[in-house]
Amino acid sequence: MRVISGTARGKRLQAPRGTDTRPITDMIKEALFNVLGSGIGGASLLDLFAGSGSVGIEALSRGARQVVFIDNSHNAVRVIRDNLNNCGFTQGFELYRNDVFRAVEILARRKTKFDYIYADPPFTVEAIFGPLLETLDRTSLLAPDGSLIIRSPRRMILPLKLKSLQEYRVNNYGESTLHYYRLI
Repeated sequence: MRVISGTARGKRLQAPRGTDTRPITDMIKEALFNVLGSGIGGASLLDLFAGSGSVGIEALSRGARQVVFIDNSHNAVRVIRDNLNNCGFTQGFELYRNDVFRAVEILARRKTKFDYIYADPPFTVEAIFGPLLETLDRTSLLAPDGSLIIRSPRRMILPLKLKSLQEYRVNNYGESTLHYYRLI
């Protein structure tokens, strides 16, 4: 796993040990950032279930203004911190060890808005996807022209429309699917 483009291009990234984390492949990450394009420059990104921090670090490398990493694993937070240091990032990010649902509520109370929200819940806990989408729909963390991207198992069907979010793009990659939502 590596940083694909930008100021930290080619830097190797570590993943947390064990089977709890399923890092995004370089191929899927490259496809994701091809969709986001130059819009990531100067943008803010919320990286939920951040794991190794690969997506948020890629965003920073490509010029994102601010990235907030959230993961509830002590090991994952340590690895993200190490990866940020290895890539030379000392600012432009916040890193929190917290339950994603609790963190989303805290960010909503602060009235924080993000241009992009990337969520990569554990594939082994399929029951988390519905409540996560409902929470993100209700809390309005997405900026008006922003995108919410959720990585899910390919076989999983997510709702096309919620109260304030609507799916506008779906891309399949092997056993994974990226679902793109925007505000209605």
